[in-house]
Amino acid sequence: MADSNNATLRLNNAEYELPILTPTQGPNVLDIRKLYGQADVFTYDPGFTSTASCDSTITYIDGDKGELWYRGYPIEQLAQNSNYIEVCYLLLYGELPSAEQLTDFQSRVTRHTMVHEQMHNFFRGFRRDSHPMATMVGVVGAMSAFYHDSTDIGDEWQREVAAIRLIAKLPTIAAMAYKYAIGQPFVYPDNELDYASNFLNMCFSVPAEKYHVDPALSKAMDRIFTLHADHEQNASTSTVRLAGSSGANPFACIAAGIACLWGPAHGGANQACLEMLREIGTVDRIPEYIEKAKDKDDPFRLMGFGHRVYKNFDPRAKVMKESADEVLDLLGIRNNPTLQVAKELEKIALEDEYFVSKKLYPNVDFYSGIILSAMGFPTSMFTPIFALSRTVGWIAQWKEMISDPQNKIGRPRQLYVGSDKRDYVELAKR
Repeated sequence: MADSNNATLRLNNAEYELPILTPTQGPNVLDIRKLYGQADVFTYDPGFTSTASCDSTITYIDGDKGELWYRGYPIEQLAQNSNYIEVCYLLLYGELPSAEQLTDFQSRVTRHTMVHEQMHNFFRGFRRDSHPMATMVGVVGAMSAFYHDSTDIGDEWQREVAAIRLIAKLPTIAAMAYKYAIGQPFVYPDNELDYASNFLNMCFSVPAEKYHVDPALSKAMDRIFTLHADHEQNASTSTVRLAGSSGANPFACIAAGIACLWGPAHGGANQACLEMLREIGTVDRIPEYIEKAKDKDDPFRLMGFGHRVYKNFDPRAKVMKESADEVLDLLGIRNNPTLQVAKELEKIALEDEYFVSKKLYPNVDFYSGIILSAMGFPTSMFTPIFALSRTVGWIAQWKEMISDPQNKIGRPRQLYVGSDKRDYVELAKR
């Protein structure tokens, strides 16, 4: 990124030169870092939708074109040709690994899949009906109490160890949260299995029976992980960066990201989508709900359609749709009422003028919810799976921030519209 020229701001009979920064891709950026000091004004941008909070080399999104790149590689190519562990390496280190590097990285992740045995007791402190995300926020935050040797953020090697531990242990923690919620015994990791297969095994196997992970389901799971691995400066990633800017340890930062991801407007969207499909219930009720969605005075909203960033289509959804079709064919459950509603809604969204004109296309949450439901996951597990997928992106962003010489503690400003200065009134005189 380099300065190209300046923009001139005229304010109160004075002029201020604002450097224009030119990115590799995307719109130019006005550098306003010195504006407050020079002109005594803030900028106002609720939701930070027009504000670049950092510079980054990790992920690029073009919402108008429907493009998502990890380190310059289009997501479609990675989903088709790569796998999640290789994508983790790419996001963490900036380049695709050689065969030797990939073997070493995979080995390091595999050796860290188990969690400290005392953490089993930590799970039992939660109620059985706790949402798995509540459990994950607590357990991941508590990792700093178990792994003291990787909390010094000033030590590059400790940062590396923490990164590997988080990538390796999040599937184990997510699976344990699931098993605890349904009253089944925890299943230890099996290091002979690949990353996705190991997660499915920990979720669905039981000690009494041998469980076979279907390669097609493992592939679909791996794609879900890959497609959700990073997504630029979204709410949870910005939360991780903001928490990290204070010098907090990596486990606390990732726990903060998980907490943010829990929101229904963010990571909870795929859960909300499937719950909506179940509310609709049957195909014959779809017209009724479409009319409700079109009614501005009706609180009902279609979940799983359109996207805040992607204005024409979600590139991840195209890949996820392929996986959804493959999984449904494999499991032979196309007669499921919820899935029938989903397929009919998908058809309408791609053809109906109302949907097309408002660009309400099926997004990645729509298809991922269908796949996870077909696999047998309850809706409460959708967001934990999103969290374990996104962990590597959070870590990559956190590590980039820590290494940035421009890094400083985050401190947004505000437009104060409260009461003017006033004097305290004694209780008896009010």
